Amino acid sequence: MKFTAAQIAGILDGTVEGNDSVEVSELSKIEEGSEGSLTFLANPKYTHFIYSTKASVTIVNNDFVATDKISTTLIRVENAYNAFSKLLEYYNQVKMNKTGIENPVFISESAKYGENLYLGAFSYIGENVRIGNNVKIYPNSYLGDNVSIGDNTVIFTGAKLYSETKVGESCVINSGVVIGADGFGFTPNEKGEYKKVPQTGNVILEDNVDVGPGTTIDRATLGSTLIKKGVKLDNQIQIAHNVTIGENTVIAAQTGVAGSTKIGKNCIIGGQVGIAGHIVIGDNVKIQAQSGIGRNVKDNETLQGSPALNYGDFNKSYVYFKNLPKIMERFNIVEKKLDNE
Repeated sequence: MKFTAAQIAGILDGTVEGNDSVEVSELSKIEEGSEGSLTFLANPKYTHFIYSTKASVTIVNNDFVATDKISTTLIRVENAYNAFSKLLEYYNQVKMNKTGIENPVFISESAKYGENLYLGAFSYIGENVRIGNNVKIYPNSYLGDNVSIGDNTVIFTGAKLYSETKVGESCVINSGVVIGADGFGFTPNEKGEYKKVPQTGNVILEDNVDVGPGTTIDRATLGSTLIKKGVKLDNQIQIAHNVTIGENTVIAAQTGVAGSTKIGKNCIIGGQVGIAGHIVIGDNVKIQAQSGIGRNVKDNETLQGSPALNYGDFNKSYVYFKNLPKIMERFNIVEKKLDNE
């Protein structure tokens, strides 16, 4: 896809300074710009690159003042960073504007779908599936019986949605995601053998939820595992059965949440955090990476460590911990003096 500087300025409500007919077909960093590429300058630390970049078009702030010769065409906007982000979003919309049903696919006779569907090859659509408008389902995806997908949702290659899963509008489900597999439910019998407990519930994703590649969300034993609107899940996260995650909470990669735990809204949870089951984590909680949470957490707490402590207490304790050899050396000297008295 090629765009002229004038077309890009029209999308961004910007002003062209230079050749408005120059064409670009790719995006680049300003220091790696090449002919035919588009870049931007937002951070003052990178200003010197604008005088040497080979990018054909550069987006800059309205107040940018050149102090040397520039060969790149400028597009002046109110905020270069926001404008470039808007352009990336537009570019993705154009790039992903696929429609139609490829072959081979399987669509059950009882399935129903809206307008502008894209369904990639080798996908499977089960009984009584309901798919909204403008949904894109990439190749090798699986939608089990009674799954529902809201408008404008994108399901990338190889995602698997088990039966009864409900997905809201404008969600993004990335490659390798598994939603609705059985929760880890087993009970020992009198011989010490583990017998599987049937998992009869489902998973519900509300609107504007993003799920990163390789993440798994288990169906509930009874009821629903619930991911509320605006939640963002990174790669390779495990969400166990009957978990609830509140609105606009974000969770980084390799975190695991055990069964029946309730996480509040607007929480920020770092990578490789382990969260025990059957606990409640309040709203606006921040948990640092590699922390272990085994207790209820009140609203607005910030935690670190394993088991996790209040963030301030952890930092104070860590000062002593890293100096523990010196502290013990002093302690031993004092102890010897006391023994000699």
